[in-house]
Amino acid sequence: MDATELIRKIQEFFEKNYYAELLEKIRKNEKFILVDFSRLSSFDPEIADLLLDKPEEVIKAAELAVEQIDSKNGKAFAMRVVNLPESSRIMIRNIRSKHLSRFLFTEGVVRQKSDVRPQVTAARFECPSCGNAISVLQLDNKFKEPNRCSCGRKGRFKLLEKSLVDAQMLVLEEVPEQLEGGVQPKRINVFMQNDLVSPLSERKTNPGSRILIAGSIKEIPIFTRSGSQSTRFDILFESNSVFAVEEDFSDIQIDKKEKEQIEALASDDKNLMKKMIASIVPSIYGHDKIKEALLLQMVGGVRKVRDDGGITRGDIHILLVGDPGGGKSQMLKRIGTVAPKGRFVSGKGVSGAGLTASVVKDEFLQGWSLEAGALVLANKGVICIDELDKMSQDDRSAMHEALEGQTITISKANIQATLRCETTVLAAANPKFGRFDPYDTVARQINLPPALINRFDLIFPIKDLPDADKDEKLAKFILNLHQNDLSEPDVDTRLLRKYLVYARQNIFPKLTDSAVEELKNYFIKMRSSGGDMRSVPISARQLEGLVRLSEAYARLRLKSKVTKKDAQKAVEILDYCLRQVALDEETGTIDIDRIATSVPASQRNKIIQIKEIITDLENKLGKTIPLEDVVQAATDKGVSEAEVEEMIQKLKRSGDIFEPRRGFISKL
Repeated sequence: MDATELIRKIQEFFEKNYYAELLEKIRKNEKFILVDFSRLSSFDPEIADLLLDKPEEVIKAAELAVEQIDSKNGKAFAMRVVNLPESSRIMIRNIRSKHLSRFLFTEGVVRQKSDVRPQVTAARFECPSCGNAISVLQLDNKFKEPNRCSCGRKGRFKLLEKSLVDAQMLVLEEVPEQLEGGVQPKRINVFMQNDLVSPLSERKTNPGSRILIAGSIKEIPIFTRSGSQSTRFDILFESNSVFAVEEDFSDIQIDKKEKEQIEALASDDKNLMKKMIASIVPSIYGHDKIKEALLLQMVGGVRKVRDDGGITRGDIHILLVGDPGGGKSQMLKRIGTVAPKGRFVSGKGVSGAGLTASVVKDEFLQGWSLEAGALVLANKGVICIDELDKMSQDDRSAMHEALEGQTITISKANIQATLRCETTVLAAANPKFGRFDPYDTVARQINLPPALINRFDLIFPIKDLPDADKDEKLAKFILNLHQNDLSEPDVDTRLLRKYLVYARQNIFPKLTDSAVEELKNYFIKMRSSGGDMRSVPISARQLEGLVRLSEAYARLRLKSKVTKKDAQKAVEILDYCLRQVALDEETGTIDIDRIATSVPASQRNKIIQIKEIITDLENKLGKTIPLEDVVQAATDKGVSEAEVEEMIQKLKRSGDIFEPRRGFISKL
């Protein structure tokens, strides 16, 4: 097709289909217009084919066509093509030399991103001898000057002006779903310029985002060390349009029809929870309390930023500790798909740097750059960590700040940075010996450091104990799943996802006085239930957890006030967890120290008693105290001989006492 004919046809296409939009863009001084490929194809299939084969020609013609529509403001207008045919999709690993300069699109995850910097596209030079102006296009990496002038002069030329555009480079990596077996994900460099690097569109391309990118593939010469050009070329994806595929809670759009469906679902207050619980993880039988907690986690509490700079997190973290085969991993996988921006990682293959952030050598800028880990990439989303107990101690300690403070601070190789990670954590672990011992307490079998456990709002033990009635129902359910295809849940996944997103975006419930009263009463009741045991049944951290849970209940019902009923339900679910995990069998009271410090209060009190006895005897008998006297004094106070032996061993281990000679002890 002739160039003038092509420009005329594209001009006609714009005037027929995009005239009002084009004028609006020119008025706003936005230098690009989105063109749907299907509309272009139905207008003129020949131009559409030409666009796929020779994109540069068509895009340049479109630029000139817009200039003819508005000669004053329509200069350097970019045509961004969207909705390309499926035949133009290509995987990064399949790019070959035949694809060079063709119009294609691919999907990937952004791994690295350079800064936005100006780049020269063309420069004008003046000849000092004859005053002739020479334009040189700058297409390579090297800045090019003219070789000679028409008057025959060689040598240096005077630079008159240069036109600059904003440019940025990305490294795009293949999406994990596209990989087969043990294949390493391939990467490609992507070049973006002008409006694709504006502050608004730059948010889409943050590291960790999943994007769909359309454009043409260019070859770049590689220069050897000696300065000569190599026979091999590197490739670069020059992007024409960029779209984010995966969005977080704040980006998802909800249309009018979906809003009506959501409100209709919320209006059925009686059956709402029942329907939601049945739909959250439909492939697993039972565990209704856990499913309810997962729903609360998906909507979360309200994040509060106070005037003094203090921040109270709104995310609810949940830990599932259970016997193998209890369906923990399946729950995690399902939540990873229901949650927008859900990520799934598994214990053994996780390092501290992979979870938080690492400092890597930057290929573009020849310095150091930050590469975000999974917790940061899932910001405003959910991260599911399986096999938490299999992670090494150092790697687990990287999570402490992320769980409570919701930031990650890194200071390495001249980079000092604080990254945001407002991420909800759902973790799963096995008990210490692989299975729960029914004769020991749950708390003693959770093989995790107390400081980490304490940061989870809810901890659910999943015990797999034989029970004829329950087992029959479970077997029926599983076999039925295999025999028939899974019937549709009450609320289909798409609507459930939109419902949770709508609740998070629009509902910010406030506590009512009756709800505050309810939570306060429970807190005081629990604190005083320890009696004289000096046990701490519940701490302020659990009270904050209760507030988050109450807000989540109100959010699920799409209500703007947290009522007494919401507070009661929050108390109920926390009490259920504490009774499962923190019950002290000896006294029958709830003791949070069972989880938080691994020494229950009843035992701690006995240690204090023994210490008091030793101090008394020291005042009477001097430094060296016979062990028999300690045992005698303790049995008078109702502590058995075996317990005294155990406490003495503990005190020796902790370095409070030592044994100067056999049968005698002394305080250090």
